Amino acid sequence: MYQALYRKWRPMSFDDVVSQPHVTTTLKNQIKNGKTAHAYLFTGSRGTGKTTCARIFAKAVNCENPHEGEPCLDCKICKAADNGTLADIIEIDAASNSKVDDIRELREGVIYTPEMCKYKVYIIDEVHMLSPGAFNALLKTMEEPPEHVKFILATTEIHKVPATIVSRCQHFDFHRIRTEDIVSRLCFISQQEGFTLEKDAAEMIARLSDGGMRDALSLLDQCVAFDDHITLEVVSGASGIAGRDYLFDIIEKIADKDAAGALEVVDKLYGMSKDLKVLANELLVQMRNVMLVKTVDNSKELVICLPDEYERLKSIAQKLKLEDILRDISILQQCSERFARCTSKRIELEMTFIKLCTETQADQETKGAVQNTASPELSVLMKRIASLENRLANPGTAAAPVSAAAPDKPKQYDPELQKLNADNDKPLKQWNDILARIRDKSPAIGSFLKDSVAFVKEGNLFLIVQSDFYLKKFKASSDANIINEVMNEMYGQTFNIKVKSAKKADPADEEDPTNQLLHKAMDTGIEVEIKN
Repeated sequence: MYQALYRKWRPMSFDDVVSQPHVTTTLKNQIKNGKTAHAYLFTGSRGTGKTTCARIFAKAVNCENPHEGEPCLDCKICKAADNGTLADIIEIDAASNSKVDDIRELREGVIYTPEMCKYKVYIIDEVHMLSPGAFNALLKTMEEPPEHVKFILATTEIHKVPATIVSRCQHFDFHRIRTEDIVSRLCFISQQEGFTLEKDAAEMIARLSDGGMRDALSLLDQCVAFDDHITLEVVSGASGIAGRDYLFDIIEKIADKDAAGALEVVDKLYGMSKDLKVLANELLVQMRNVMLVKTVDNSKELVICLPDEYERLKSIAQKLKLEDILRDISILQQCSERFARCTSKRIELEMTFIKLCTETQADQETKGAVQNTASPELSVLMKRIASLENRLANPGTAAAPVSAAAPDKPKQYDPELQKLNADNDKPLKQWNDILARIRDKSPAIGSFLKDSVAFVKEGNLFLIVQSDFYLKKFKASSDANIINEVMNEMYGQTFNIKVKSAKKADPADEEDPTNQLLHKAMDTGIEVEIKN
């Protein structure tokens, strides 16, 4: 009987597990040294190897002839475990066994010693699905289980697991599998299975799988059903990304503010029984692609599309401003959220398209305000630009004074930036290299920090960014950890990160410390785009 590829090629040992060395190395060393814990928590997105590693661990810890923490795969314990006939390894699906009574049965079973093995191992998959009562029933058993019992909990939603459970486990976070690792694995499997897989087709499968090996192998299975010579065209046909011209037609009409044209496409798709909720989600994905093309210099690796679609995305991105793209994404997200409670998905989507193709009153008022206030400031800004150009051409020349209306009260500057001295505290010349590494780890943060300048003083890393977008969310999130991770790689230490906005500085104010620091960066040859 035919067996799905993701089942047939499931890793049997830790060395076969892809892209999770931080997990597999630790588990192997624990088994080898006899220092395994009584409870583990495996977290991460789907298809990254959580359940697979749990099964391998259960085999290895009970194997009769383990080698360097790996199961031998030949003893009766390993063979019974691989066949699913080993009674001492119990797998529980919490999605269908979520009640208190189910956990009570588990508690009654843990008191009995194993039949064949040294340890009785309970693997609870999707543990976040347990009810609050079931978690409470599990809590005491997990805290002080019998010596012959070990628990392995697996979940894709760690935030739904009570902290009391998490604190009783050794926590391992499974990363999304890297694209190059998925490509390598797919090519190996295709070679073993006797069909041909072209590299660009393998790369497309890897990108569509979103870091999950199981999804990648399932899609490869679909492609093999199409043709045993798998090309990019075969992947696009099997995955359903072929024939998506309607998506780009709609986005182009949104970019052109052609509401009537967008509604005509919706009417056509509605007549073809296209699921409008799916359509809205597909548009959201493509609008994300437009955002990446607009903000990331080399976005081809980040965008999930066919080669000819990429050129259309570039053309659309050129028509739109970044703030328009972000607004469109926000509107589409709100539409998707409202679909669950609206009475007519068609009306909801049509309203959304009209909103996307129409400037809001606030947008028009903002534009009018800019036009009305631009003229009085124009002369000051022109003098300011001339002063900056003079300083760039002649670094030793002092800046020409720029007259401006006297303020009613003394200006208040950022006290933290005033700690820096533009004459003594020099900007990081390696900052562009650091940004490149940050972009590799997180394109979103890299985009946010584009054209930024960095200064280091007394354990503080001061960043002056050119965009206010995402600033508040950045300060409230743990994204600074990614910057510190790169800084630690380069300098061997972490910093207290302080992010400041260049937009809050008055470009005509010579005394503003933000302006002084930006000018210092320009004088030292670091490219900085000063925006108003």
